[in-house]
Amino acid sequence: MNVAHEHALQRVHLQIIVEVERQGSLTAAADALSLTQSALSHSIKKLEKQLGLTIWVRDGRRLHLTSAGRYLLSLGERILPQLSVAEMHLTQFATGVRGTLRVGMECHPCYQWLLRVTEPYLRSYSDVDIDVIQKFQFGGLDALINHEIDVLVTPDPVLKKGLRFEPVFDYEQVLVVCANHPLTSQSWVKPQDLKDEVLFSYPVSLERLDIYRSFFTPAGLAPACHKRVETTDMILQMVACGRGVTALPRWLAEGYAESMDLVVLRLGEDGIAKQIHLGLRDESLRCDYIAGFVREAQTSRSALSTD
Repeated sequence: MNVAHEHALQRVHLQIIVEVERQGSLTAAADALSLTQSALSHSIKKLEKQLGLTIWVRDGRRLHLTSAGRYLLSLGERILPQLSVAEMHLTQFATGVRGTLRVGMECHPCYQWLLRVTEPYLRSYSDVDIDVIQKFQFGGLDALINHEIDVLVTPDPVLKKGLRFEPVFDYEQVLVVCANHPLTSQSWVKPQDLKDEVLFSYPVSLERLDIYRSFFTPAGLAPACHKRVETTDMILQMVACGRGVTALPRWLAEGYAESMDLVVLRLGEDGIAKQIHLGLRDESLRCDYIAGFVREAQTSRSALSTD
């Protein structure tokens, strides 16, 4: 073994490489890491000397990663989140807390569903906290793979090695219109019925909206206008005032219809059937409080269906 190379690569080196790539310059990366620029540069030069390779090449004022540098960047992006998680868990063990379940949300209405599951779960697992992370809305797959979250709540499972998606709740995607809308005389609607409508939706790409993917697109049609709105409450206020229509899970739409001037209609004669899934890494079910969350979500299915 070459002793000079033993332990050459340290966590700080990966942090520097990731931060320089993120910030775009040595100066900004040094500030973000609370280092001086000279200390940062010295650390990387020492690593390059020990390993006998170059991490960056300079082109004017810009730095470009070499092949070795790109490998270390990829390594840092995978390893650093896992180290942070390990430190968090060790701190929790030291303070008597078993762990924190980090749940990533990949759909707006899924958050409403999650609230119905977390209450009984927290009662059953008094030494486990829940952290709901919504910055991964509509793109949580990478966060799950990189160990930044433990569970991904999503209506759109993805077949990928090392991951599993457990179905936990069946629901129907429906159309919501105001109480005096002409379509309320129908029990279900065709795509042609909505071609002159304003459609309100969450800020999601069209290919991820079920009303496009399973309703408009197969018919080769689209609404007259499509407006994106951040919150469920604001979407439904606009719909209740006759400004347009929207599509939501039936259980959520019917809950709002009890207190607002809204009517729920089926999309197509057979409706649009969907499921909420919990995405996990394969090894996660060996953790008892993660497996417990999946069980709680699955056993809550019947209660949710009868709300």
